[in-house]
Amino acid sequence: MKLTFRWYGEKDCIPLNYIKQIPGMTGVVTAVYDTPVGEVWDLAKLLRLKELSNAAGLNMEVIESVPVHEDIKLGRPTRDKYIEAYKQNIINCGKAGVKCICYNFMPVFDWFRTDLCFKHPDGATSLAYTEADFKKLDKTNLRLPGWDESYTKEELAGLLKAYEGMSHQTLFDNLVYFLKAIMPACDEANVDMAIHPDDPPWDIFDLPRIVGREEDYDRLFAAVPNKHNGITFCTGSLGAGRFNDLPKMAAKYADRIYFAHLRQLKFVNDTDFYENGHRTEDGNVDIYKIVKALVENGFDGYLRPDHGRNVWGEQGKPGYGLFDRALGATYLGGLFEAVEKDLGKR
Repeated sequence: MKLTFRWYGEKDCIPLNYIKQIPGMTGVVTAVYDTPVGEVWDLAKLLRLKELSNAAGLNMEVIESVPVHEDIKLGRPTRDKYIEAYKQNIINCGKAGVKCICYNFMPVFDWFRTDLCFKHPDGATSLAYTEADFKKLDKTNLRLPGWDESYTKEELAGLLKAYEGMSHQTLFDNLVYFLKAIMPACDEANVDMAIHPDDPPWDIFDLPRIVGREEDYDRLFAAVPNKHNGITFCTGSLGAGRFNDLPKMAAKYADRIYFAHLRQLKFVNDTDFYENGHRTEDGNVDIYKIVKALVENGFDGYLRPDHGRNVWGEQGKPGYGLFDRALGATYLGGLFEAVEKDLGKR
């Protein structure tokens, strides 16, 4: 297991030397954030991120993410030119020493919460979702926290219109088309693709979601068996679907899990949840059993603590403050050490 930490580049308020001080931390997960979706990343920008990371004593072997253009998801005639650009990005990432690219295939928005500042009894804050707040939203005039700034009202309306009537099968076929097209670039660059599950794993605003259940992974690997086609195992996204058996899935797919986001959430009823500290006892995701299943089945990929709370008065980016994610990293590192020693692997 290689412990990593999300870093938003030179504009991130969390400096690299702070990340390096987290016990067991080996690398950062980052991206080129100033290039429009669908265009080729400048190799020099990738090498700059690598240089900065290495100078701080950290590796830069995971990119999260190279976004997939909506035309690819929609299967438009223009998709091939965007796929060619994506292939070049894979090649450039490989030249910069990247081993794994995390990406998603979610239409329009890549995560969904109804509250970015849910207040805990102890004063900490975190992301949360409630069905009641979701039902209050007007699809024709959406203002959602955290992502609505990505689109103008007209752009968002146009995208939602474009997806009207799209079936789950069509979106899945478009994903397979994309993956088959980029696998030669992955083979050339020796870069693994790790698809992030839908967050949360159910349809939203009639937009199909296709990566959120065990059977979704089974048919994805059957359709594209190339070993560079793999998973980002996000316990928060998958855990939001109470139908998922996460320890079972961790064991079953351990050799195709190239990146793991381990985080916790706590259900307050059948649909509503908030994100909490990483410990197993702090929520409904059995982090210990998941770690044990990963280790027992040979997981040797990249791992990062995911969405944390804002604690101790920190006013960090929701889900991405320093303190709670650092606590999560040390907790996860301790779990892996204990399980590996119990199994004679350390």
